[in-house]
Amino acid sequence: MSFIPGQPVTAVVQRIEIKKLRQGHNLILGFSIGGGIDQDPGQNPFSEDKTDKGIYVTRITPKGPADAAGLRMGDKIMQVNGWDMTVVTHDQARKKLTRKNEDVVRLLVTRKSLEDAVKHSMGNHPRQ
Repeated sequence: MSFIPGQPVTAVVQRIEIKKLRQGHNLILGFSIGGGIDQDPGQNPFSEDKTDKGIYVTRITPKGPADAAGLRMGDKIMQVNGWDMTVVTHDQARKKLTRKNEDVVRLLVTRKSLEDAVKHSMGNHPRQ
């Protein structure tokens, strides 16, 4: 999925709610991210056209909070708790995800399998 920064985008999204795990004074999400408008999109293994500067999930901790919530490696994070994540730096994304005063993170993510499923279903049914 590619788009022009600052322009409306149409995407098939899934809502994922992750309850952070408390470990002492730390709140653990159980995943890592890559990408951002300040990063080289050519280094992003999940960007199909190597121009996408979005925020992607690069690692999931097995049996961690993100894994239990259904987040997958390669998911593109579109929103975090209502905040647009399509044109943010890596550090801005990290800060939105790790806010200390939020025990729950609500994400809107898109993934290739969601888009493919919609395209497939639209192809099987004539348009009205």
